[in-house]
Amino acid sequence: MKFLVLLLFVGVANAKYFTRCELASVLQAAGMDGYAGVGLGDWMCLASAASSYNTQAINHNSDGSTNYGIFQIKDRLWCSNDQFPSYNGCRISCSQLLIDDISADIACAKVIANQQGILFWPGWQANCEARDVSLYVAGCEL
Repeated sequence: MKFLVLLLFVGVANAKYFTRCELASVLQAAGMDGYAGVGLGDWMCLASAASSYNTQAINHNSDGSTNYGIFQIKDRLWCSNDQFPSYNGCRISCSQLLIDDISADIACAKVIANQQGILFWPGWQANCEARDVSLYVAGCEL
């Protein structure tokens, strides 16, 4: 048990926290600005609200599901954690959403946006919808 706790601590200690402009640059390069009709500021606001730009963010929900990664992607619908049955709409392991390379997170977010839209994310609705999200990319050299 102590070994498992140590491993979890080491994993958290090595989490990548993107700076705001660094993440904006990565998302823009991946074609997220305007993807599914959603501007870059909205994607940035979502990532800020969901994970504070932390690649290893994990949140456990009251329904027993878990959200993973920079966009907080739910295991029961979009990825497999090998513990619970999952629709696995993105056809990936949830662990792929917890690494510093966020290409799997971006690819899965695109799948979700195509099928559900940005409204799928409660964090976007609560923190970004009908708000000026331009500040999330302001001052970034994009």
